[in-house]
Amino acid sequence: MNKKDIANIRKQFKVNNDLLKLNEIFNVYIMKESSDIYHHQSTPFEMLEVEQQELFMANFKKVLTGQLDEKVFELKFQRDVENSSQLILHQGLLSPETEDWKEQMLKLVEKMLKDKQYEMDIVVTFIRGEYRKPMKRQSEEGEESEKNTVYSHPFILCSMNKTLDPKKELLFDYVEKEFKYNFVVDPIINLNAPISGFLFPCFTENAADVNHILYSAGKANELNYHFIEEVLNAEEAMTAGEDKIVFEEIVKKVVGDQIDTATLSNVYEEINRVVEENEEEDVPKLDYKDVEKVLKNSGIEDVDTEKVETAFKRVIDDESYELKASSIMPKYNSKSIKIKTKIADISISPQDLRYVRQIQFDGKLSLMIEVEENTVIEGFEVIPEVLFEKKQENEE
Repeated sequence: MNKKDIANIRKQFKVNNDLLKLNEIFNVYIMKESSDIYHHQSTPFEMLEVEQQELFMANFKKVLTGQLDEKVFELKFQRDVENSSQLILHQGLLSPETEDWKEQMLKLVEKMLKDKQYEMDIVVTFIRGEYRKPMKRQSEEGEESEKNTVYSHPFILCSMNKTLDPKKELLFDYVEKEFKYNFVVDPIINLNAPISGFLFPCFTENAADVNHILYSAGKANELNYHFIEEVLNAEEAMTAGEDKIVFEEIVKKVVGDQIDTATLSNVYEEINRVVEENEEEDVPKLDYKDVEKVLKNSGIEDVDTEKVETAFKRVIDDESYELKASSIMPKYNSKSIKIKTKIADISISPQDLRYVRQIQFDGKLSLMIEVEENTVIEGFEVIPEVLFEKKQENEE
């Protein structure tokens, strides 16, 4: 799934939407002390009160919210796995009876509880529904667009949420005119911050892909590998942050730890060019040959295929690995390059990096930034250094 596919289904999660039909909602309450199922309950989604539906809809949207390869990941199922989650989910998706669907989902919960101790009570929520996408829209002389034939996509979505400790509060009773201690026994289910979740199957444009699952992490670049491998039985994923680190280490192996800002700016420009030239691809990737080409076109000398291939082997132990260009490329039209110094931290856009230099000035290591006009700090125009020196000479 690409960003557009995810956004298309995410925006459908709203109450009374004829393009999204949710059949059952199945909640499972797990105790932290024993890792046992304390209670589970299945309900037709339409039987919930509107307020409850809205709370869950917001929760489901959060599962599908976040940057691709940072918080949400399309994962491929492992093959030849005993008690495969892919098979469990597929059977649950096709089960005509609610009891059969519940049985399959409880099998997944059992895998969640195996060799796992949670810090808080956990509520696992499953929904089974149908996502409908119009094939096309047509408009006739200003009239409202009519939906033609739709693509129908059955799916299962899971959301895992922590519970919060009940609040102990001091209340004021207006009638009795006295302060009272209030303690709510029931735990609160935190639907605002899912700790994990998934969508099955994945959807690419208008086709379902049962060989992949969309996994959602609780926080960006913090994957739960136990959940990915043991619960979902999916292959490991590399986060965008990890891809960026791998790229940086590979470049260091090839050119060394030091590089001037102009060359570094050229490297980012070359990667940006690769992204723009492959706009039709969902995820432009760079293998060791592409990285070699990027470095050569950036003006780096003494770069050859063998050296780059060896760097891939040493860093990632896989010369056939492909880096996602979008992961290693800073956002080109934003101040996404961070320059860290002991005195101050500076943010700058990749294309402006060429105007930054590290120089020796007056016997000290300094950072020089070339500017086209006078610098303004807190509303004051800064006096250029040369004029400042002349002013001092005149005063003397």
